[in-house]
Amino acid sequence: MSLFKKDTSVEVVPTKGELDVLQVLWQYGPSTVRFVHDKLNEQKEAVIYTSTLKLMQVMKEKGMLDRDESSMKHVYSAVLEEKRIKSTMLNRFVDSMYNGSPADLIVALLGNDKTSPEEIDKVKELLKKMDSK
Repeated sequence: MSLFKKDTSVEVVPTKGELDVLQVLWQYGPSTVRFVHDKLNEQKEAVIYTSTLKLMQVMKEKGMLDRDESSMKHVYSAVLEEKRIKSTMLNRFVDSMYNGSPADLIVALLGNDKTSPEEIDKVKELLKKMDSK
């Protein structure tokens, strides 16, 4: 299964730091290192700018990001597709933590104290839609 927009067969699973950068790019679109850096600092403890820059350069080398060098400020964009990356990571998680059983995962999630009544209602609606198909 390809995780790239381009036609390759390499399976890539981003590290936590790489995933943080990708989340910003998926949410806001092509961005400068400064913008990504500022968004990362809003989300967690302070990150050094040069660390963000180096991480994004490495991600470019790995083929995870594209870089537009046509202006003074380089603009990076995600090459990896959000839906495919999340699907791959979720499948790996379910396989390793719940022996491949999505039902066991859902039972664990719904039994969690953090699950709100509104979220349970959403799940019920989804199940109704699935039953009617």
